[in-house]
Amino acid sequence: MQSRPSDFPKGLTSYQIKVLAAVTMLVDHIGVVFFPEAIAFRIIGRISFPLFIWLLVQGEAHTKHVGRYGLRLALLGVVSQPIYQVTFDEARPNILFELLLGLICLRLARGFPKLQLPIWIGGAGLSELLAMGYSSYGIGLIALTRYYRPTVLWWLAWIGFHLLWAWIEGPFQLPAIAVPLIFWLANGERGPKARWFYAFYPGHLALLWLIQQSLH
Repeated sequence: MQSRPSDFPKGLTSYQIKVLAAVTMLVDHIGVVFFPEAIAFRIIGRISFPLFIWLLVQGEAHTKHVGRYGLRLALLGVVSQPIYQVTFDEARPNILFELLLGLICLRLARGFPKLQLPIWIGGAGLSELLAMGYSSYGIGLIALTRYYRPTVLWWLAWIGFHLLWAWIEGPFQLPAIAVPLIFWLANGERGPKARWFYAFYPGHLALLWLIQQSLH
């Protein structure tokens, strides 16, 4: 029997967004390691970071144990750091530390609503001071995603932020302008448990490094 349109789930579950974030990150990192001149890999990869931020914002809003959430990010960041450094020949902190800083800002902004602006400015400054991968852009993106609303005003803020960043740092992140279309498709449902999700970050980095070494 043919399925009716109403039989299909509407929108994207958190699990599906996790899969999309992981796949686009993998494509990005394959491009960095093996095809550094192929811009298509990097363009696809610009989708990944805003999706991880969306998941972070949703996780902070719904978790009952934010301390455990932060500890998990911190531990995985520590475990991933040496793998990240040898894979990309990079000394700066990996993305999990920036997400951890973003989680702290999210929780502080929730706890002290009158201090939201200085909290976000302080987080952005700290990300610059610590030379995090996405620096103040990453914290700015977390702040914008925290206040996401499918309104013209919010879209203008998102687009304006990216245009300003492109003027300061170059157009590399401009493809991320389209990512809130995926936010809009999110249906708020969790979907299947993604037990593999956190291990995916250090795991895929280790695999890329092993392949890289085997090709030398």
